[in-house]
Amino acid sequence: MNRRFFTRNLALGTFLPFVMNGKKSNRRPERPALLKPHRLKEGDLVALITPGSYIPDSGLEKAVKNLEELGLRIAPGKNMRAKYGFVAGTDSQRLEDLHAAFANPEVKAVWCARGGYGCTRLLPYIDYQLIRKNPKVFIGYSDITALHLAFLQRAGLIGFHGPVASSTFNPYTVEHFRAVVMEGRSPHTIPLAEAYLEPKDDLYKYFTLRKGRVQGELQGGNLSLLAAMAGTEFGLDATNKLIFMEDIEERPYRIDRMLTQLRQSSNLHQAAGFALGIFDGCGPDEGENSLSLQDTVIDRLAEIPVPAAYGLSFGHISQQCTLPLGVMAELDTEARTLRLLESGVK
Repeated sequence: MNRRFFTRNLALGTFLPFVMNGKKSNRRPERPALLKPHRLKEGDLVALITPGSYIPDSGLEKAVKNLEELGLRIAPGKNMRAKYGFVAGTDSQRLEDLHAAFANPEVKAVWCARGGYGCTRLLPYIDYQLIRKNPKVFIGYSDITALHLAFLQRAGLIGFHGPVASSTFNPYTVEHFRAVVMEGRSPHTIPLAEAYLEPKDDLYKYFTLRKGRVQGELQGGNLSLLAAMAGTEFGLDATNKLIFMEDIEERPYRIDRMLTQLRQSSNLHQAAGFALGIFDGCGPDEGENSLSLQDTVIDRLAEIPVPAAYGLSFGHISQQCTLPLGVMAELDTEARTLRLLESGVK
């Protein structure tokens, strides 16, 4: 038996702060046992919410069309059309939609219409007991990384780092979404998208930092969010994890800064391996005195003696796979694949 499969599920966590002598401790509560939601089926009702930024009408129309083409029914959040500056309504409005989606027994999945910004603001106020008592498929990426990590840590819920509802749904994206969320294939191998096998853009080219094949619990998400959460009670702990990361439109010095922050706060040096997606738009400006993105990533991660590769098919790109946080997975740098060793749904 794989020791990680066995030991990671022994601890039963608590949802209450650890208190000593009447004072709140900085000690992070143990993670509850993992919860796998029921797989999504055609005809299921899906709550569509915007826990981060506002979605314009064109994006909302695209989101509805995408979900209907998957054979799903849609229940839009009550406050979906709310606006509050740079976020989609006040914190209380976005929180109300999130809680209502999980509390509704008819809703089988909660799909974020877009990312943007705002999810980290909600984390201290979420009812994690409600989430744990009503496990559902939860889908999104980018800013949604904050909710994925918090749900995993506080409720034990496996979330799905995959397309937001307004993403481009092409055959590769749909194939791997169906395989992971609707079919629960296990094991399931995710290769590079054919469109990225011989890309012209250097930022889309696959390269290996350290060769090898490694297994570990899959955790990660958007690099900017992982760095923003570092040092908080919801921050990533990379110890023995297979860490996946991606980002968009961040110049190399900012990528360097965020990876450095994670090295110093999140135990990156104790990770099992690194599976990096495509960092679209993350090259230096023309004429800028800068390392390339590839050199930056190599400088920050290659000295950590674990298998690592860049250019896998996830991120802010059109051809993206779906990755369940919390399951065991395998990175094979030579085969250029991620292989899910267990299903994220039941």
